[in-house]
Amino acid sequence: MIKDAVLWNQLPDNKVECIACARRCKIPIGSHGFCFVRKNIGGSLKLVSYGVVAAMQIDPIEKKPFNHFMPGSSVLSIGTSSCNWGCLFCQNHNISKDREILGKYTAPDEIIEMALGYGTECIAFTFNEPTIFIEYVIDVAEAAHKKNIKTLFVTNGYMTRETVEKMRGLIDAVVVDFKGNGEQKFTNKFEAVVSNEPIKEALISLKESQIHTEITDLIIPVVGDSLGACNVLTSWLSDNISRDIPIHFTSFHPDYKMLDYNCTSFESLKAHYGVARRNGLRYVYIGNMPGNEYESTYCPSCGAVVISRYGFDVVGWYMDSHMRCSKCKEKIPVVGPACIKSKNNGIQVIY
Repeated sequence: MIKDAVLWNQLPDNKVECIACARRCKIPIGSHGFCFVRKNIGGSLKLVSYGVVAAMQIDPIEKKPFNHFMPGSSVLSIGTSSCNWGCLFCQNHNISKDREILGKYTAPDEIIEMALGYGTECIAFTFNEPTIFIEYVIDVAEAAHKKNIKTLFVTNGYMTRETVEKMRGLIDAVVVDFKGNGEQKFTNKFEAVVSNEPIKEALISLKESQIHTEITDLIIPVVGDSLGACNVLTSWLSDNISRDIPIHFTSFHPDYKMLDYNCTSFESLKAHYGVARRNGLRYVYIGNMPGNEYESTYCPSCGAVVISRYGFDVVGWYMDSHMRCSKCKEKIPVVGPACIKSKNNGIQVIY
């Protein structure tokens, strides 16, 4: 389905400038931007993949990953075709590399009906970069909020301030996914991004918009595991965003055109964890390695476990209704309500 785009500028000679992502593609009539799905038709920018859902599944919120937003809740995850990056390690390359609009048209109200029918507390825009289908995101999010369903945005962060402004009041939580400490520009194994400045600007905009934000950093052996780059990234986050922003260092698994690379070692992830902690970040996690001690949440004041996890499961809850540590009453920056599996395999809302 084709829909009028909302983030663009008119240029001379019927060209348009897309301002949804930081590429700011200047598109002549009849052509499209890097993402393929935003096209100049008749001198106006259109989203040609509106509502065509290419992937959908139910996930735990910890898989996105969010550790400080509605822990234990379930999410209806949806994605469309294509992307605004060209990473050679993409685990969703079957849809992100599409140059056809594949999938099934699903109206926003249908998405809401499915979320309610499956009993999910949230809807996540994920799998491919949601910035490129922001018009659909806006419509689904507006419908979701009318039914008290939370909305999540899983992104590479390569967006504009204008896009963040469109998200204000509609998106409840965002994960910004760095790739290898933000080293995309240093090797042809990464999409050639000019700099990380647009991502930093987006993070500042998200902070100003008071949208809950978490960070992931995919640690790729050899080409994206620099502790020096980790130091730069985590010190910047600590100084400019918040010492309380959660950051997840996640293990790389070979895929797409990087099948000859190894999985990330636990030792490498632990070293990154140590750098982030030394730079003052108080909530640091190691992901994609179920059973490690760094997937749980600890009170930064007394060191007690406040949320115990195994993989994507919340297995213990040690905070009161005000999200304070049960042991020392330190306030933990977790957005509720939280849901955990009860003994009869149902879902129990805690707070």
